[in-house]
Amino acid sequence: MMPADSLAAYVLNGLVQASCLFLVASGLTLIFGVLGILNFAHAALFMLAAYLAAQVSAWSGSFWVALLVAPPVLALVGAGLEWGLLRRIYDAPVAYQLLLTFGVILLVKDLIKLLWGTAWKTFSEPPMFCGTLMVLGRPYPLYNVAYIGCVLLIGLALWAFLHWTQTGKVVRAAAADRDMANAVGINVPLVYTGVCALGTALAAIMGVFHGPMMNIHLDVDQDYVVEAFAVVVIGGLGSVPGAMLGALLVGMLDAFGILIIPRFQMAFIYMVMAAVLVFRPQGLFGVRETRV
Repeated sequence: MMPADSLAAYVLNGLVQASCLFLVASGLTLIFGVLGILNFAHAALFMLAAYLAAQVSAWSGSFWVALLVAPPVLALVGAGLEWGLLRRIYDAPVAYQLLLTFGVILLVKDLIKLLWGTAWKTFSEPPMFCGTLMVLGRPYPLYNVAYIGCVLLIGLALWAFLHWTQTGKVVRAAAADRDMANAVGINVPLVYTGVCALGTALAAIMGVFHGPMMNIHLDVDQDYVVEAFAVVVIGGLGSVPGAMLGALLVGMLDAFGILIIPRFQMAFIYMVMAAVLVFRPQGLFGVRETRV
């Protein structure tokens, strides 16, 4: 039987991975739920945010400055992406959406090469979160625990925004029926632009928070895009609570899959995803007839 301190460490590792995936998948599922677009370039925008955060951190010497700069900048990128490209393919087949957003991936990678080259980048966590925290007698990185707590607060704030604010209700109305929303005076294009900006900002927050825990390179988006889509499929396209549950499941499968059968770590995730698709194709929190 696994010692309690080791079990706690694996659980925390799973929560860290779940936190990372939730920030990517929540923006991805939010954009799909409102715009009806599968944004294949979402993980590439997270990668761009990580590079930007590394650069800002190097210039300013502060993690917090990077956190203040990267999400607003990427929100503007997301808004421009919706206004300039996605708005033209709302009613296009999914294949066109995937091809367009795949082209955005190539553009983002070329932009990164132009600005930062191909060298790997790193930056450090804030000094206040350096060091370790004792968990059942075993040291565990304090930054990881802070990361989990911050993402939990972001998830709760996002849920409260969508369900308890007037703007959130407008967003849900536009997602449910864009024609009816237009008829009652809602500026649907503006709502769509704002949602795309918000979803991209969430990915940017992940890029900043997760940056100190990884080497930032041109293929880092590939390390997360497959699992992010798995989270969205498991939780249900368009469901933020589903993204949270899906991220938790995938994060724990990642953490304990390495422990049980390392070579089949990803297979566990695919098996869960396949089971969900067979028994509940719309996902755990998805709805068949609507995108909300």
